[in-house]
Amino acid sequence: MALINYASREINCKIVYYGTGLGGKTTNLEYIHKQLAPGIRGEMISLSTETERTLFFDFLPLDLGSVQGFKTKFSLYTVPGQVEYNASRKLILNGVDGIVFVADSQTDKWQENLDSLQNMVENLAEYGLTLDSVPYVLQYNKRDLPTINSFEELEGGLNPKGIPSFEAVAMEGSGVFATLKAVSKAVLNRLS
Repeated sequence: MALINYASREINCKIVYYGTGLGGKTTNLEYIHKQLAPGIRGEMISLSTETERTLFFDFLPLDLGSVQGFKTKFSLYTVPGQVEYNASRKLILNGVDGIVFVADSQTDKWQENLDSLQNMVENLAEYGLTLDSVPYVLQYNKRDLPTINSFEELEGGLNPKGIPSFEAVAMEGSGVFATLKAVSKAVLNRLS
């Protein structure tokens, strides 16, 4: 949960980007990092393997200025998409304040999206959390590719609760900040 330091008037929130391997989680953070001024963002820490896949996590601290007199900071994390790193995925969810589930829109990734979403639900349950207790949004990434599920198909299969969802092409930045803004707003609304 968010760390609120009343003495220093600071709120620290943790947002986790969750989803399939090579779905665009790290690409979201890289785009955000490139677009923000150095005074707002910290250094991005990324641990990758030789094939460019996230092995443990990516971390990007953001300073969003003052909200109701408190200096507000968000720490953005990604989880490794590969199922064999489930222990890391679970660990990164510890203390989460908000989640962006990044779904790969490609038709051949449909089952992986469903499996990853179910895995996220199971890992949240390990901390006594549910998707009703943690603010989250969906991002349908890779909308520029030729063989993708329609928006309606993605919504029907991944979004039965009708939470905020965004189409994205993270490589180009399309939908990246809209997604971040929505999850940040949901997290801050939960705190007030």
